Amino acid sequence: MKFTKMQGLGNDYVYVNCFEEKIDDPSALAVTISDRHFGVGSDGLIMINPSDVADCEMEMYNADGSRGEMCGNGIRCVGKYVYDYGLTDKTEISVETLAGIKYLKLFVENGKVVKVTVDMGSPILTPAEIPVVADGERAVDEPILVDGEEYRMTCVSMGNPHAIVYVDDVQGLEIEKIGPKFENHERFPNRVNTEFVKVLDHHTVEMRVWERGSGETLACGTGACATAVACILNGLTEDDVTVKLLGGDLQIQWDKEKNTVFMTGPATVVFDGVWE
Repeated sequence: MKFTKMQGLGNDYVYVNCFEEKIDDPSALAVTISDRHFGVGSDGLIMINPSDVADCEMEMYNADGSRGEMCGNGIRCVGKYVYDYGLTDKTEISVETLAGIKYLKLFVENGKVVKVTVDMGSPILTPAEIPVVADGERAVDEPILVDGEEYRMTCVSMGNPHAIVYVDDVQGLEIEKIGPKFENHERFPNRVNTEFVKVLDHHTVEMRVWERGSGETLACGTGACATAVACILNGLTEDDVTVKLLGGDLQIQWDKEKNTVFMTGPATVVFDGVWE
């Protein structure tokens, strides 16, 4: 089976062109291929499939074998893959995901895609739809008790659930300790991705993310979008936000008139290989 390892801000996946390849048990393959010592090493597996409703389908699995709805960094790499590897010659494409059809704009230099803007759709703010257990129409600046300490969280879904928590020190945070406590908290029926955020100025924030099923990752595109939305809802930033992640920067814009979030960032091929 041919594969390509790609990364968006260090959020790395193994990509397989399933227009040509067939995978019988993708969940099991995701576990073995993602292993950083015995496999290729990645945050998961993404299959690029034919689609009846879009240019292609992105079928993704986390490193633990669980199915993922959508990955912002992953879908940018899907856009680069289908263009660079000749599956399309269009610079505006549609991709089917479990979180709906996403629309991508590809920025090409010297015949290769260098960055991608993704229409990430509308943020979901209704607690039951995120899902999070909370009273009221939105969970904004909501208190939550974690490990005996009270935090304030803002919850947003970008097709997957996020809890955004503001902290004074992002770098020094013991995320390995606190991340799993949020992920598995009883108030999140489907578990949750948690963003720990510090606002630097009205256009810039820094964050670290604990992703459900994967642990800390260098970047999370949906998490950056959710973070920008949360910052805007809390009056902490303008509608255009640069989100600084461990793996690099993403530009996020929330177009409030269309109620659409746009994410722009890089996508890179690491190497091509063959899995026996």
